Amino acid sequence: MRPPQTAPAADHLRHAAAALSGPLIEVLLMPPDARRALSSVVIAEPYDGPRPYDEALVLLIGARGEAAVRGLIAAGRGGATAVAVRAGADPDAVEALRRAAAELGLVLLGVGDDARWEQVEAVARTVVDAVRQAPDVAEEAADGDLFSLAQTLATLTGGVVSVEDAANRVLAYSRSGDRADEVRRLSILGHACPDAYLAVLREAGVYARLRAGEEVVEVAERPDLGARRRFVAGIRAGDRLLGTVWVQEGPQALDGRTAELLLGASRLATLLLIRHPVRPGRDGGLREELAAGLLEERVPAGALAGRLGIGPDCPTTVLGIDLRQTGGADGPALELGRARAAAIVAVHAAAYRRTAVTTQSDGRLYVLVPDPAAGPDHPASRRPGASPGHQADAKLLTWTVELVTTLRRHLGSPVQAAIAQPAPRLGDAPTARRSADRILRVMGRDPERTVATYAQVKAAVVLDEILGLLAENPTVHDPALRRLAEHDRRNGTELCESLLRYLDAFGEVKEVAAGLHIHPNTLRHRIRRAAQLSGVDLADPDQRLVALLELRRMCAPARRP
Repeated sequence: MRPPQTAPAADHLRHAAAALSGPLIEVLLMPPDARRALSSVVIAEPYDGPRPYDEALVLLIGARGEAAVRGLIAAGRGGATAVAVRAGADPDAVEALRRAAAELGLVLLGVGDDARWEQVEAVARTVVDAVRQAPDVAEEAADGDLFSLAQTLATLTGGVVSVEDAANRVLAYSRSGDRADEVRRLSILGHACPDAYLAVLREAGVYARLRAGEEVVEVAERPDLGARRRFVAGIRAGDRLLGTVWVQEGPQALDGRTAELLLGASRLATLLLIRHPVRPGRDGGLREELAAGLLEERVPAGALAGRLGIGPDCPTTVLGIDLRQTGGADGPALELGRARAAAIVAVHAAAYRRTAVTTQSDGRLYVLVPDPAAGPDHPASRRPGASPGHQADAKLLTWTVELVTTLRRHLGSPVQAAIAQPAPRLGDAPTARRSADRILRVMGRDPERTVATYAQVKAAVVLDEILGLLAENPTVHDPALRRLAEHDRRNGTELCESLLRYLDAFGEVKEVAAGLHIHPNTLRHRIRRAAQLSGVDLADPDQRLVALLELRRMCAPARRP
């Protein structure tokens, strides 16, 4: 027998078992210490003589229940990783098989009485090949659907992914932002590949190659049709072509493993189509795409309103969610974390309100919460700023706090959420999105804060905007404060910080001194020295205000966590 493999082999084994579990096969035993690799599928009978089964999933045909124990033991001693048997309905027989598998460290799979062995073999080979070919894709898609598979493949390749059936109708697709080309955009909106591009593909023999065998085909760009370069693989069940998986290149080059990952994804797509048939154009995915387009001002509000079953004048609240994933995650790992978070948010949002829709843009999650029941007296029915003291809906605030708590627990990172000023119409969602972004920027200074509404932090938001305007206009500044900052840099003093805290606290010397861990007289000396060096007259309210703004602009970045 081969020695136990490393942890990645164990992970791949669990992914394979999860993917195999379904209408045909049930996982009866997954040993907690199972660490063998799984690389092939072998058919065997209970009375076959000794033979090697290294790293194999053995399909034990010709016996069921306790009669299959002998073959299971032979497979385990031959180095098998897993065994699939018809366990039968007798609980004693099932327990006997489990005991034998546990002693040998085997994964035990039970095959349903209605399943044909040729079906089981086809599914098993698809899963084993997919896990070996693209384990990262298998990990995310084992318990998912075609949409999660498409999103994961897009994350790993850096491309834009869509899945079509044999009639070229769109079944699923990844979120794309502004990376999608014209062909992909028309395919999503029309639920099918445009006829002109289909004709080009047929003339180039793309579909003929896909029907002929398992192959990843590269399709050159066609600028005249608005089509960028893309790769395609067939979704195959034996000799039958069930559909295709496409990866379109965006503004950046595709990952070097794109062809390999696409092949693995196409094999998993076969499994998903067998286990969970889908109809073209799942509405949820299109809603997300339209919501992202609305927030980025690429799509009119009416397009999303029609999908949500509301009017374009419906008042809407926008939530912004910043995952703030620290933990060293980057690249694909970070994107996959965002995908998990998006799934959590989408489920919670749908439970909160039927018309709520979740989408992603620029690395953040957003939830659009329309309120069709809001009347003319509802805060959302007024223009932002018309009622500066209005508060976010208490129920929505409570729900958002619970959602962020859930995300923090699952992601292990300081997730934060902002509730923007209610938008009077769905078409005002881009403005509300910018408000949420400003709130999140202010919240970034306090990672412990989970949720904030505009009303709660409006002063900080306005100040942040003012400081931003000052930073964008370097000619608008007081040279005196620059001289003071230069003195601090040359001499290692803290006059700027001391003066800022003094102004923030309205001259409360004892309070500021305690915060700086210095004697009050030391602080008084620093303030006098700062006034002398800068020439700022602290008795003049205009000079105090200018000094406060200038010091906030210069010192705020250093004071942030």
